[in-house]
Amino acid sequence: MKISARNCIPGTIKSIIKGPVNAEVILDIGNGNMITSIITTHAVENLGLLEGNKAYAVIKSSEVMIATE
Repeated sequence: MKISARNCIPGTIKSIIKGPVNAEVILDIGNGNMITSIITTHAVENLGLLEGNKAYAVIKSSEVMIATE
């Protein structure tokens, strides 16, 4: 896979919760850490995503914000 995004984190799909339009995909990236993404249900089907499959969290953003209380 070649991609321009600098943050490409490998993991295993822990769960997929499908709705009529969107789906929540939880990716286990190891050491108890998870990344959750909301993508279209159509994208889940097109990519053939299944629980237990290997996948990547691809993060491309012009801004990442940090906040504290």
